[in-house]
Amino acid sequence: MESEFSKTKGVCYYVVVVIYWGHEYTFGTMKETITYDKISLLRLAFQGLDDDELQEMAELTEFRTYPPEHVLCHEGAYEDVFYIIAEGSVIISKHLGDEEADRVLRIGGRGDMVGEMAMIQNAPRAATVRTSTECTVLEMEKQDFETILSRSPRMAMDIIRITLDRIRSNDKTMIEDLQKSNKVLRQLDRNKLEFIQVAAHELRTPLTVLNGYVKVLKGSSQAGAGSGLEGIVAGIIKGTERIHEIVNMMLDVTRIDADTVKVGAVPISLRLLIDDVAKNIRRDAPERTVEIITDHPQVSPFFTGDPSLIQKALYQLIVNAVKYTPDGGKVTVTTRAVTMEDDTPGVEIAVKDTGIGLDTEHHSLIFEKFYQVGSVDLHSSGKTTYKGGGPGLGLALVKGVARAHGGIAWVESVGHDEEIFPGSTFYLKLPLNSPNT
Repeated sequence: MESEFSKTKGVCYYVVVVIYWGHEYTFGTMKETITYDKISLLRLAFQGLDDDELQEMAELTEFRTYPPEHVLCHEGAYEDVFYIIAEGSVIISKHLGDEEADRVLRIGGRGDMVGEMAMIQNAPRAATVRTSTECTVLEMEKQDFETILSRSPRMAMDIIRITLDRIRSNDKTMIEDLQKSNKVLRQLDRNKLEFIQVAAHELRTPLTVLNGYVKVLKGSSQAGAGSGLEGIVAGIIKGTERIHEIVNMMLDVTRIDADTVKVGAVPISLRLLIDDVAKNIRRDAPERTVEIITDHPQVSPFFTGDPSLIQKALYQLIVNAVKYTPDGGKVTVTTRAVTMEDDTPGVEIAVKDTGIGLDTEHHSLIFEKFYQVGSVDLHSSGKTTYKGGGPGLGLALVKGVARAHGGIAWVESVGHDEEIFPGSTFYLKLPLNSPNT
């Protein structure tokens, strides 16, 4: 290596000329001497190659220097250059979502390769690589890279090793991040449950007082027929009963989630229970012209469980089906004997509708607390208003009741369509004998 020095206005400048393997590389006038040795750099990147292979690769590469914040690789783009960092550092990041900042996967420095996997796979860049400082890199075009790769199995093995190391490192980081996120989510879920429980108890007391006064008012002579107050009192009673239902549902969900609910062990006639729930829904929703059909086998089995909880779960399943089925549609409730996963006898309740259907992405999430498929703007306080969203607790209650009895709940639907109405089928599968019995 040869250097020439000159001084201008007190600033020391260097002219750098590199001579290696019979080739001369001049990097212009710089403020300090920097030596870029291709063979040493390639040996650092590819530890398994011999001198001949390194020399062949060196002849197909060239150095380039980029300023800070220059993008070497654009995520999602098809690009044809492979880089080895000679000097400086780069940031490798990935875009996770519209509302989230880019995730930094790693910081690359001298000897690190970037951009090789996209060329091997003939795929777009999986991440963005940006220089964080002034950065000098050794570049190779895709065609030359593929030629060298096909001639050198050891180079291919080196790239596989480096890639696997990166995957392991990224996996470790992602797992640690997920563990932290899950811990935060669990705490938030506990906070949410505690808030629901406190709010429900706070609402219950004044509601009980209000309901008592309304009943006193209803029994007074001034609220008798023809007084004009009869309809008002009836409306207040209906409203307080609806709030009571929601409050009780909130408490049921928190108890089930906290595993503090006591599941009864009573013989239950599924036929009578379903028919009774369907009858009540028909009575409570005369404005909806959705036909509710119940279909039972000739011999309907009895099973042991908590009749109050099972009734609430059935009510939520059928009401949900009515709510998302247009007028003129049908909701069919069927039962059949099944075998549980542990080979014990069980029963399966299926609630099938001719409604708008449900996209696959929502099939598991719809059973989570407060999850809403549609817009919150469509929220309705009515029990069976068409497409009217509720508090988001009904199907969470169904899932909790199923779990408390040792069963499962799920949904099947080919997708959402408000023109052909593909419908959905919700299932509740319970053992004939609850594990608590």
